[in-house]
Amino acid sequence: MATNAHLAAKLLRDASGFFRNVGEQNPPLQQQMEDNAQVYDQVAELVESDPNGELPTQDEATAGDAQPQ
Repeated sequence: MATNAHLAAKLLRDASGFFRNVGEQNPPLQQQMEDNAQVYDQVAELVESDPNGELPTQDEATAGDAQPQ
């Protein structure tokens, strides 16, 4: 039986495919559409692999970007 997480991941992957199709038909937007598709694919993977996982806060996400001076 499919779970809500499986359905959510499928919808995200379908949206990813939509963005790729739009990009293929509109070359000036192709890179932007590919970037969007990749984000949707990544979120689908997160939903499938860890449906109850928590995203890092903005501070946690950028903490690794800080460069010592």
